[in-house]
Amino acid sequence: MASLSNSRPNIVFICSDQHSFRYTGYVGHRLVKTPNLDQIAEQGVVFSNAYCGSPVCVPGRACLMTGMYPSDCGSYCNSTVWDGSHPTWGTRMSQAGYDCRATGKLDLNLDFEMGFQETDTSHGHCRRPDITSLFRRPPCYRVGERPGVDGHPREDRHGDQKRAETALSFVNTTSRSLDKPWVHYVGFSQPHPKFVAYRPYYDLYPLEDIDLPHVPNLEDLHLVYQAMRHFKRVATPISEDRIRRARAGYYGMITELDEYIGQIWKALDRTGQLENTVFIYTSDHGEALGEHGMWYKNNLFENAAHIPLVMAGPGLPKGVKVETPVAHVDLVATLLDLAGAEGETELRGHSLLPVIEGLESSHPGWTYTESHSEGNVTGSFMVRKGDWKYIHFTWYDDLLFNLAEDPGEHHNRIADPGAQEAHLELREILYSQVDPEAVTRQAFEAQDKVLEGIAQGKAEAELAAVLEGRLGAGLARVMASKFARGE
Repeated sequence: MASLSNSRPNIVFICSDQHSFRYTGYVGHRLVKTPNLDQIAEQGVVFSNAYCGSPVCVPGRACLMTGMYPSDCGSYCNSTVWDGSHPTWGTRMSQAGYDCRATGKLDLNLDFEMGFQETDTSHGHCRRPDITSLFRRPPCYRVGERPGVDGHPREDRHGDQKRAETALSFVNTTSRSLDKPWVHYVGFSQPHPKFVAYRPYYDLYPLEDIDLPHVPNLEDLHLVYQAMRHFKRVATPISEDRIRRARAGYYGMITELDEYIGQIWKALDRTGQLENTVFIYTSDHGEALGEHGMWYKNNLFENAAHIPLVMAGPGLPKGVKVETPVAHVDLVATLLDLAGAEGETELRGHSLLPVIEGLESSHPGWTYTESHSEGNVTGSFMVRKGDWKYIHFTWYDDLLFNLAEDPGEHHNRIADPGAQEAHLELREILYSQVDPEAVTRQAFEAQDKVLEGIAQGKAEAELAAVLEGRLGAGLARVMASKFARGE
């Protein structure tokens, strides 16, 4: 196998939105159809235990694009965007001599240089912060979440078709005239809710065949996540037919997404560029999809935090699975390694190329994720090493799972004497990276500052009108009244 380092290949980097690791054909899901991703996985490397930086769009993407932890970038939720303190890999790759292009969802910060030549990109949260993350001590509720647990077909294709067409135009024409290596980022928006799928793909998933989530005794669910279920208004049981429709819609969107990914892969092949292009697919975070009685994201269970990561291209082995826990924080170091750029000591992550090749590596063999977004009454932090996964909640009891024995995370081992060695090791790793309580307080302070900016100069009724879209009329007036009284 040829050396991966210093080869300076072209790079296609595809990031979808809210695709959990479980839902592809190549990992063995019995229903979800992803023929193109399955082919790419056969031609490359699958990272079986890859994790996002944070299970929500903005901080997850701040990590993905900088190689730093979200809290390093002042990004905690969808109301606190990347603060520009650490450059994106677009900037770093440009400095390394790459032509950097981007289309689709980036969700960064328009106030700072990002290093890409952008075509139809979106950075929605930097201008429209998600205000529900500003009310989490105690958490409010988000009025529109419960109705979203449903699914149905649509007659038109998703906006991702246009994003694919932009990428195809680049691959088919522009890329072939460049005199330097290039990287093209494509930010797809599926399978983000609403769970509405293009009819030909929705119909691939008959409702009677849809698998149902596993929901254990909800009295045993961690208190922080019980509060999150109330925040999302899913604590009251949801009918089985709605759950089946929601999951069918999610699966159908994944299959449509897979079509667009395949189009880009095939265009590279057709134009003779596969031989010098590394192809990367991942997602910003996952989707709970009813597991543990949870929906959407924001939590650190596997469905929301564990994401797909596939790499294929020149010098990469074919049909290989890497079991080492890795994370989005590692991807910037990997890109720079591919580019033959000088190492950046500030990066939190480590290149995955030696891991792929089975060489001695600086990668520590563990991964870290944090969460401070809407519905979380406190900060939460995750470390995964080997079979063990540790979730730490500031000021609350913790969770510990052995994923080899308990892949569904139903048996908390935190008080098990036989698991204390693993508990202490993972806790020590966590505290070597961050001060959890300090980060939790910083997140609350950052969110308070955003809320103060939104409320400044507004009368109670005016502030309530701003909040109503997420909180509903009654709660918006309650919260506006409380803020107006200085509480």
